[in-house]
Amino acid sequence: MTYCVGLLVKEGLVLISDTRTNAGIDNIACFRKLHLFEGPDRVVAISTSGNLSISQAVLGLLSEGFSNPETGETETLAKATSMFHAAQMVGQAVREVYRIDGPSLEQHNSNFDIALLLGGQIKGRRLRLFMIYAAGNFIEATADTPYLQIGEHKYGKPVLDRAVTHETEIYDALKIGLISMDSTMRSNLGVGLPIDVLVLRRDTLIPELNYRIGAEDAYFSDLRHRWSEALREAHLAIPKPPYKNGAKG
Repeated sequence: MTYCVGLLVKEGLVLISDTRTNAGIDNIACFRKLHLFEGPDRVVAISTSGNLSISQAVLGLLSEGFSNPETGETETLAKATSMFHAAQMVGQAVREVYRIDGPSLEQHNSNFDIALLLGGQIKGRRLRLFMIYAAGNFIEATADTPYLQIGEHKYGKPVLDRAVTHETEIYDALKIGLISMDSTMRSNLGVGLPIDVLVLRRDTLIPELNYRIGAEDAYFSDLRHRWSEALREAHLAIPKPPYKNGAKG
């Protein structure tokens, strides 16, 4: 299990990913799930969830290249002309890995399980955020829906629904995303530290923040404590229900 969230606000992009993977309670490991592809004219970031071997194979194809059957050319993210083109490439790489590994996985009763967040900007084009599914198709974040999640998303979603809009300041978006991550970690042991975060301001093409939050991180520890206290204070401040047995609405 994993949890990754991307937030696309007016000022830029925030991506947050945990690092925990497990294949049972006695086989827990840490793998980076937030990957950065940089060049002089682009910053492209990918967060992954699902089967680790599948996601590593997809990332390998995107880095080293794969043949486009229509053009015969080798495709890599370094050649993408726009973020929409990059999303198409990621989808094509997912389908190529399925073509190679899908039948074997199905023979061994294993699902072809992968989902990815793709965000970034290419010079002269728009900053964009996409979610790519296991079939290789994708959706895009919009001003009305400024965040996308993959993995164990249900525990962190209510926080985002209540607090994030397109106008949210970028570091407030990071803060809310971290609260969403904390809510998920508290409810699912399959999601855990360290946490990787990326902040990219619109039209800069240089990450403003590329940081790993570990167990000893003072800010994240304080955020977790303050959020727990705020929730306790909020529910105590709300009047108790007035309902009595037999009362009619």
